[in-house]
Amino acid sequence: MLRFDVITIFPDFFREAFDYGITRRALAAGLVAIRAYDLRHWAIDKHRTVDDRPFGGGDGMVLKPDPIFAAVSEITGFSRRGDYPKETRVVLLSPQGQVFTQSVAADLASNASQVVLICGRYEGVDERVAEALATDEISIGDYVLSGGEPAAVVVVDAVVRLLPGALGSETSAKNESFSGGLLDCPQYTRPPELEGLRVPDLLLKGNHAEIASWRHEEALKKTERNRPDLLRSSQG
Repeated sequence: MLRFDVITIFPDFFREAFDYGITRRALAAGLVAIRAYDLRHWAIDKHRTVDDRPFGGGDGMVLKPDPIFAAVSEITGFSRRGDYPKETRVVLLSPQGQVFTQSVAADLASNASQVVLICGRYEGVDERVAEALATDEISIGDYVLSGGEPAAVVVVDAVVRLLPGALGSETSAKNESFSGGLLDCPQYTRPPELEGLRVPDLLLKGNHAEIASWRHEEALKKTERNRPDLLRSSQG
């Protein structure tokens, strides 16, 4: 079983986030466990303060390190990155992190038994969290969110679908976009014609070798059109 522990100041954000589709089935099957923790539980003052003004001045507030250190220590049983077992990953969700990709999701699905997700807020998280606690610092894209909670949902969903038994077909994840370095090929279903738009005739004839070749060529075309950077990356 893969265990996700989400540290957040808004645990209710996750109350129904995983009650649908593949993630719900994976939870019911015991493939994954997901729990959200309120960071304020580890605040030590009477106001349960988890943020403060940045040293050196500047706008906004920064999440304090001491509640996060205490939370990670209690959740993992270890107080520093160097002490974690190799199957424990502590992920700081941050715009400054490496971009989350299918290969990163596959790494977590294959090599982790516990993933702690730290949701940033405000102007960010005290850098000592990245220095001493996080094994990974991940961004889901080159844009800024109000907090790490939506990013946590993205990471959980992308990783869970790669767990053995999570999908109905064992080949589904292998054939999806990005898994082979290309976007997925175009997909069609019934009806074969709609308002003058026809499904390619080849897909209706049942020649699996020709269909496989067509799908590869169409995947190349779509990748060149929508994500040429993927082709450059694979060729480099």
